Amino acid sequence: MSAEVSVGIDFGTTNTVIAVADPQGDTQVKTFDCSGEMLHIFMTALCFWEAREEGALKTFIEAGPWAVEQFLEGIETHRFIQSFKTFAASRSFQETWIFRRKYQFEDLLATFLRILLKHAELDQGVAARNVVIGRPVRFAGQAPDDALAMERYRRSFARVGIEASTYVYEPVGAAFFFARELAADALTLVGDFGGGTSDFSVIRFVREDGRLRSHALGNAGIAIAGDTFDYR
Repeated sequence: MSAEVSVGIDFGTTNTVIAVADPQGDTQVKTFDCSGEMLHIFMTALCFWEAREEGALKTFIEAGPWAVEQFLEGIETHRFIQSFKTFAASRSFQETWIFRRKYQFEDLLATFLRILLKHAELDQGVAARNVVIGRPVRFAGQAPDDALAMERYRRSFARVGIEASTYVYEPVGAAFFFARELAADALTLVGDFGGGTSDFSVIRFVREDGRLRSHALGNAGIAIAGDTFDYR
């Protein structure tokens, strides 16, 4: 895969998706073979567990559906974490301790990304490609700190070698997927209903000189989404 290839990462509260596009624009969503089941989504979850190896107690970590498998087996002492994206914009979340080690938000996200890229077979040289990362219009929380969340994102992705990346509002990405099929100008309302937030954008698409161009007219988001409904 050359440097012309683009990688899109939608890091979601509930699930994460990776897509790869070649220079001709052909796009393929990465699949994950977990115990013989082919999955297009990678659950945003981590599982830490301790086990003895060669007489020493070691900490092991898995993510996605493999984390769920480990959690359900429950043989060893373990810690299962999901929906941690919810705390990205929260200053009140500073750290958590897992098996005598301190983890800040960046540690959790970088750990998750490292395992995600390994299972997606993109852990070698992904930094050399164009990487586009989705982000909410409004992060979860009562008073989300957008600047803090984005700084945590940048530090986390940098730890796995992804530094020169582009961040895109998640509903804007959905709008472009729809707009590829447009034959005429259109005014679109896009709703992105996630696990942590629900985001909305109003975008006008026009064709100018044979090219599709977008004009974002407005956007908003609320921290009421799937996790909230499940909990209630």
